Amino acid sequence: MKISRKSRLIGIIVMVFYVAGFIAAIDAIMTTRTAPGAIAWSVSLVSVPFVAVPAYLVLGRSKFKGAVEAFEERQDEIENEIVKFRRGLEPWQVSSDQLSQNFTAIRNLVNLEMTRCNRVDLLINGDATFDSILAGVAQAKDYVLFQFYMIHDDDIGRQVQNALIERANAGVRVFVLYDEIGSGSLPKKYVEKLSAAGVEVSSFKPTQGSNNRFQINFRNHRKMVVVDGTVGWIGGHNVGDEYMGRDPEFSPWRDTHVRLEGPVVMQLQATILGDWYWATRKLPEVTWVPTPAEDSDVNAMIVPFGPTQRLETAGLFFVAALNAAKHRIWLSAPYFVPDEAVMKALELASLRGVDVRIITTGKPDSLPVYLAAFHYIDQLRDMGITFYAYEPGFLHEKVMLIDDEISTVGTPNFDNRSFRLNFEVTALIVNQGFASEMEAMFEADFAHSTIIEPDVLSKKPYWWRLGVKLSRLASPVL
Repeated sequence: MKISRKSRLIGIIVMVFYVAGFIAAIDAIMTTRTAPGAIAWSVSLVSVPFVAVPAYLVLGRSKFKGAVEAFEERQDEIENEIVKFRRGLEPWQVSSDQLSQNFTAIRNLVNLEMTRCNRVDLLINGDATFDSILAGVAQAKDYVLFQFYMIHDDDIGRQVQNALIERANAGVRVFVLYDEIGSGSLPKKYVEKLSAAGVEVSSFKPTQGSNNRFQINFRNHRKMVVVDGTVGWIGGHNVGDEYMGRDPEFSPWRDTHVRLEGPVVMQLQATILGDWYWATRKLPEVTWVPTPAEDSDVNAMIVPFGPTQRLETAGLFFVAALNAAKHRIWLSAPYFVPDEAVMKALELASLRGVDVRIITTGKPDSLPVYLAAFHYIDQLRDMGITFYAYEPGFLHEKVMLIDDEISTVGTPNFDNRSFRLNFEVTALIVNQGFASEMEAMFEADFAHSTIIEPDVLSKKPYWWRLGVKLSRLASPVL
């Protein structure tokens, strides 16, 4: 019987998929982080390669590739900049004998030091945040480094665009970096208008390099601004009208940023420039001479996280911070999908008698992530941990208060994506005065929230509980 050309082609395609599935299964066994993950990938790749192989190409990689090679391209120049960066910060480092073992672990984790002589201003919600950022940009004399996960072409987006163009027209060097996925709806004309004014604009470009074509599951989720190396901003806001509370579905939007002055700005600047170099292979000239804040001596450091390091920096950071708590852990987590290590740290904190309060959103923007959180809330139901649902609008801030001195304000969520796949960053602030401001902010948020009862899951209908469990299974890739 003669086999048709079409049948032969189909047979070849089937064979290719099965061979690719077998090869990918071996790769999954060798590289997947956990045994259950390796088993799940290898079984699916061999049994259903038509679905699993494309999924593995996009979702299977756990480490961001190419960064080491990119930095080796201009190693001497980069090392020279790093030397200047570290030398400039030496006089402003907090001595090791003033740090606890947990801070020492964090310092060694990210290879950065706690700095002194900083000022940190708490910026609550969109108006305060963008009023501060736009005022700072307007005062720029030399350069502006502007990086956001999400930039929209809407009212606040165009306000930002005009502010950056005005500075570029005044001779200030302006650099804008955004994420392709987060800013997927950003029209080409928005970027072209910035470029026409002399602003250097780039997307993050995670797929650079011949071996990285499918590296689209990694996202740069950072939101940072630095002006002239003297002042910086970091927090949860993106550039979009919804972050200003202008979206009726999610308004009022609840978010937090901080404004930074002092040596810690050098660390924020180094984080932005590292991302800019990956995207563009360019090294803008900047100052590496820190300017101490006037009449302020707040201890602070920038803690960047990313999938380029061997260790899972974000997860380890949060475990170290939670284990440091003696009497209080208050944290805001719009997406509460922690990993096992963080769950254990929360359980141990509760067993130590620590007051653990977790506030999450009562108005979700992602139903699967919202549902998945209830699995973890249920797992912690007998631990004395209090969960709150913020009711007025969508809560998006990523902040934490440990005891009466330690605060964090940044970009990472409490989920697998932030712990392992995203480029994230947070400001770690050690100061009683700032912690008091954080405490007041949390108290106001608690007052606008309802307590989630520990047995909430058991009272829901079966279909709802099934949705929670199914969402939990999908949480590693949400």
